[in-house]
Formats: sequence, structure tokens, C-alpha cells
Amino acid sequence: MNIFIKLRWYFQQQWRRYLLAVLILCAISVIAMVPPWLTGGIVDAASEGSLTGDQLFMQVSIMIAIGFAAYGLRYLWRMLLYHASFQLAAVLRQKIYQHLMLMAPDFFQQYRTGDMMARATNDINAVEMTAGDGVLAMVDGVLTAVVVLSILLFLLNWQLTFMALLPWPFLSYYMWRIGKQLHQAFGEAQACFSQLNDVVQENMGAIRVVKGFGQEAHQQAHFAAIAAQATAANLRVAHIDAKYDPAISLTIGLSFFITVAGGAWYIHQGVMSVGELTSFTIYLGYMIWPMFAVGWLLNIVERGSAAYARIEQLLATPPSIEDKGELTTIKNAQVIWQVKQFNYPGNEQQVLQDINVTVGHGGTLGIVGPVGAGKTSLVQLLLRCYQHSGVNIILGGHALEDYRLAGLRQHIAVVPQDPFLFSTTIAENITFAQPHASLQAIRQAARVADIDQDIMAFSDQYQTLVGERGITLSGGQKQRLAIARAILCDAPILVMDDALSAVDVETEKHILHALRQYRRDRTLIVVCHRLSAVRDADHIIVLQAGRMTESGNHVSLLQQQGWYAQMFNYQQIEQHITEDYP
Repeated sequence: MNIFIKLRWYFQQQWRRYLLAVLILCAISVIAMVPPWLTGGIVDAASEGSLTGDQLFMQVSIMIAIGFAAYGLRYLWRMLLYHASFQLAAVLRQKIYQHLMLMAPDFFQQYRTGDMMARATNDINAVEMTAGDGVLAMVDGVLTAVVVLSILLFLLNWQLTFMALLPWPFLSYYMWRIGKQLHQAFGEAQACFSQLNDVVQENMGAIRVVKGFGQEAHQQAHFAAIAAQATAANLRVAHIDAKYDPAISLTIGLSFFITVAGGAWYIHQGVMSVGELTSFTIYLGYMIWPMFAVGWLLNIVERGSAAYARIEQLLATPPSIEDKGELTTIKNAQVIWQVKQFNYPGNEQQVLQDINVTVGHGGTLGIVGPVGAGKTSLVQLLLRCYQHSGVNIILGGHALEDYRLAGLRQHIAVVPQDPFLFSTTIAENITFAQPHASLQAIRQAARVADIDQDIMAFSDQYQTLVGERGITLSGGQKQRLAIARAILCDAPILVMDDALSAVDVETEKHILHALRQYRRDRTLIVVCHRLSAVRDADHIIVLQAGRMTESGNHVSLLQQQGWYAQMFNYQQIEQHITEDYP
């Protein structure tokens, strides 16, 4: 029952709703006890020959009225109780979503997408059931048991009541043992469901790779193995869960057998009347619900406890980035990197070291170097995806830590090498950061990104659905859509992280020329492998193995005859060969 203590924060928020639901349940429990009492009186009156038509009509009318009253009250408590439980699910999902928005990339390496989906769906559904059906089973079951037992003990026959309750202690012990087994089994089943979610999500996201390598059969076999594990885990839960009902039914059968046998003996002794035994038997039948409620409650509680523990584990993971800044706006877009050393969390290998570089407001910085040199890491530090004691970055005259994370990232538009597109229209993808932008503004951004003609060639033009992750578009089209989205964002700083790798040289020239005309006083940071993209940059740095080995503009770097000059000459030769022999 520890789950109810953990959820007390929500019960305190919704105490009025829960209190009213409990009061209605109390009223139902009381009025539901009247019909069996009236039935016993009718049986005794009929056996004595004193029952009249008017008496029978009056008592039957009372029972019908009670039935209608109970119907209305049950409708009310269901509306109150289940509305509260559904609201709890909404609150928890919102908490999880807000928590995920604060997490750094290293968090998403610890928790995979499928696992987080399982916690936000199945686990929350289990907790929702605890706050709804669990509260119902506990309150209504306890109230019904207390009222019925009070009538049996104090108004009918306390000796027969104790006899009827003899099998119950054995049932309580048995259910306690089943509950422990169910808690562990359900936790394992949820973990298997998370793993199954991961496999499905990865295969759907990589469907082109799977088909391209002809690995459908292999992946299907892998999925079948994971699905079999999840099925086996759920079967273990079902196997344990299936023990509840037989144990309850056996206990109820024994109780009724003892009641009928003992009641018959009491009638023979003249201690009870037939009507009293009839009422006793009906009231004992009312105890079936509390007994099933106990089993149902234990089931729900164990599932909810295991699920809430997984949710707590997710929410208890603290953000690795402290969001304590006060500034929300950037006065100017000058960026200064002062990196003494940087390594990723949990990895002692130095990724960046001894880097000092400045890009002025409205200037262009090119960041080049071989694969794995640390170029993207430098950009991620600017976005505060990571923080490190050996890193100091100054933006607009203030340290990054002085800015609110949301405010900081609203002022930096990033175009990644592998852009993410949503499963919606082209227009909605471009207006992601500016949802109320006009079609004219959208098309202007698309023209700068050299994608407007491609879009207008589609049958639905800007209302064309791009498919999940932009599966219906080419790599170059996806990159140019992402550029258009960043341009429409109109942020003071635009970062292009190898964002032109999937376009040809001619398209790259058009985009860079349009950007130079359009950007006005915006700061541009270009990370690339194709050096022609940074040819006109105000300042270029070369990173190798995490260190800045060269620095200057295009002309000065060529004169240094280092890595930049060698790579530029190589790419020029490669381009000429491609043009001569297409």
C-alpha cells in the first residue's frame, strides 16, 4: 500500500473530489444494506402467514427506489473518481515531458526511446488504475466489509459470523505471498515491454537500412525473440494473477457451506428464523465483493507500485545542466570560446583542449577539421548541451551560465548534418519555431535555402506531407528544409553543422550567397568538411584531435601550407575531376 503514500501529493491536490467520492461510496454502502433486511422480513412474514399485499408492495417499492438511488450515486462517484485518476495520468505525462526537456544528451544515452515511451504509457496507465480502481477497491471494499460485518455481528448472529469467517486468515496469508510474486513479475514484464518498444522504434526508424541490406528475415527473427521474451514475462504475470480468483472462490464456498450448515443447526435449535438465515446468507453474499476487492486491490497496487517506481527513477534523474541563469535576451551575438579542456561525462578521454577563439557580432566563423576532431562538440558547448569546469564561453559579454536555457537556445538556430523532420506538412516543418509565419515569409526562407522550386514542383506544394522523419524527401531536400526552418527562426546566431554535406557544389554556392545577403547582422558559424563552404568566412579554425592547430582567414591558411591548404587543394582537384568526368 506504499503506492498510496507516494501519491499523497496528488490526493492532497484533489482532496475535495476524493472526499466527495468516498462520502458517496459510504452512502451507497449503507443503503445497499436495506434490501437484504427487508427480504428477511418478507420471508419470515410469508412463513408465518402474516404477509399482506400492501406490505409486499411497500417493501418492493422501497427496494426499487433504493436501486434507482444507488444507480445515480454510482454514476456520480465514477465521474468523480475516474476523472481524478485520468487527471493524474495527464499530470504525470506532463511531468515526464517537462523533465525530458531539461535533460542533456547523456541522459538519452542512459534511457532509450522505447523505454521512455513505455514509462510514459504503460507505466502511467498502471498508476492511473491505482488512483482510480485501486481507490475504489480499497474504499468500497473496506466500507462494504465493515457495514456487512457490523450487521452480521450485532444484528443477526455473532457466533455464525465467526464460523463463516474461519477460512479468511488463510486467504489473507495466501494473497500476501501472491502480491510479492506479482510485484516482481510485473516489473520484469514492464522491462520486457520497454525492450520491445526499443526494437520496434529502431527498426521503423531504420527501415531503409534494413531493406537496403536485405536483413528483413534477420530483424524479424530478432523481433520474434524479443516478443517471445515479453510474452513469457506477461504469461508469468498472468500465471500469478490467475491464482487470485480460485483462492477467493474456494474461501467463499467454504464460508457459505459453514453458514448454511451452521444456520440450519441454529434454526433447528430455534435460535434463528428462516428469514434471518436468508438475510444472513444475502449479507454474506455481499462479502464476495470485498473479498474480490482485496485480490483486485493487491493486483492493482503491485502493478502500480512497480510502475511508479520506474516513473520515479526517471524523474529522480537530475539534469546535468543547472538552469539558474537570469538573462533571457542577447544584446549582441559575439561569441568567445575559452576551452582549457573538455571530456564527455563518464569518459576520461579529452575531446577538446586549449581552444581560444572569438567570432564578432555579425561575423562568420568556419570550423573545419577531420572526422572526430571535436567540431560538433564545440557547437554543443555553445548550446549548453554539456557543461564542464574547464570550459568558459562568453556570449554577448555574459557567461553562458547567466542565461536561462530556454532563452539561450531561442537565440541560436542550429541546422544539424542529419536534420529531423516531423511527420507533417512542409510548411509546418519550416514554421516549427515560428508557427504563425505567413506563407510569404515561409517562401522567402525557402528561397534562401534554395528549396522553394522543389517544393512548388510537388502536387500539394507547401502542404505536402513529408512522412515520418522526412522519409519521402532526399537527403539534400531534408537539409535545405532544415536550413529554411532555421532561417525563418530569425535567431541572432545561425549554426550550420555540416548542413550542406548532402547538396552539390552549385547548390551550396547558391545557398551561401543567399545567406550572405539575407543574414544582415546575424552571426554565422559554419562547421563543414567541404572547405568551399567557409572560403568567405571572416575567421576559420582547424581542429585536429581536439586541438586548434590552425587559425586565420582563407588566404592566410593557404599560405600556412598546413592541413587546410592540403585539404583545399585536394578538394579542388576532386571537383575538377568530377566536372570533367561526371
